[in-house]
Amino acid sequence: MNRPQYSMVIVWSEEDGAYLVHLPDFDFQKFHTHGETYGEAAAKGQEVIESLIGWYQEEGKPLPSPKRSVALEVAA
Repeated sequence: MNRPQYSMVIVWSEEDGAYLVHLPDFDFQKFHTHGETYGEAAAKGQEVIESLIGWYQEEGKPLPSPKRSVALEVAA
């Protein structure tokens, strides 16, 4: 079975001193995880996606459809 391809948005947070990971297809919270490096944040984001897919399947819920585009807000 092919799994949907979900997006990650990784941003640096000066306030948190970390890269924050947003998963726009799972939009029930703004940020889902973080990492000290970009690579660590990406790896943790992938782990969260896999966990969420497993949870949706265990609950018998349909997986969200991947969004084809992401609107980003840039703070001034």
